[in-house]
This record gives sequence, structure tokens and C-alpha cells, in this order.
Amino acid sequence: MIFIILLAVVSGMALSAQAAINGKLGARVGVIESALLTFTMGTVITGLLIFFFEPSYDANLLTVPKWQLAGALFGIVYMIVMVAAVPKVGVAIATVATILGQMVMSLIIDTKGWLGNAPIELNYWRVAAMVCIACALLCIYLANSKTESISKETESKTNEEAVNVI
Repeated sequence: MIFIILLAVVSGMALSAQAAINGKLGARVGVIESALLTFTMGTVITGLLIFFFEPSYDANLLTVPKWQLAGALFGIVYMIVMVAAVPKVGVAIATVATILGQMVMSLIIDTKGWLGNAPIELNYWRVAAMVCIACALLCIYLANSKTESISKETESKTNEEAVNVI
């Protein structure tokens, strides 16, 4: 179990790196084009993995309940929002905001037992974890605001000095 958790942490690290790279790419070529590149590469690589490594299953994409295919749409929303958000708010805020959204929805799904999952009782520990993530988002936001304020002050002083020289 610990190995799977560590794998998830590494996967999260890769998502942050992807967000930073795609944010830069999206700012240069467009949000949709950046998302298209990601999904095209993902499709090709996933197709190769399926062809060479995937075992046979009783069902396939044509025979499963159609609501189970909706998960793919959420990936599109995530990718486009992250590519657009990262250049504006930074990787840390975009990532932590995403994690907070995931936490809120996952607690609702767990508590209600939605989407075929067994219900898991909402308790203080789970709520505390969500509050900690919300606090992390607030701290990063405030730190960014402070940094922006200092940058604007420095830029303003530099502009004043340039005017005084002239």
C-alpha cells in the first residue's frame, strides 16, 4: 500500500511539472493546441501500452455502461483549465486549488457511496485534511500576493528613478 501511495505522490509531481510546461506552451501556441498535443501524445502512448501490455478483459469500451465513459471528459476540463490558469496564478496555486477541488469531491463521493463506490463515513480527520489543504491554498495565495506587492513597489521605484535621471 505504501508503494502505491508513493507512486501517487510521484504522479502528482509529474502533473505539476506537466502543468508548468503546458502553461508555457499554452501561452505561446494557445490553450487548446497545448491540450491537443497532450491528448494526442497520450493517445498514441496509451494505444501502444494497450497493444503490448494490456491483458484481456470481459468488457470493452463499447460494452461498459456509458456513464463510465464520462471520466474522459473531466480530463479535458482539467487539462484546459490548468493550461489557462498556470500562467496567470502559478503552478502552486493552480495545483493546490485542483487538489482542494479533488478533496471536496472525493469526500462527497466517499460519504455518499456514489459511482459504485462503497460509502466511507465522513469523520473529523477527513474534514481536517480538507481544511489543511484549504489553509495551504490560502497561505500560497497570500505569499504570492505579498511577492506581487513587493515586485510592484520595486518596479515603481525603478520607474521613478528613471524619470528622475531624465
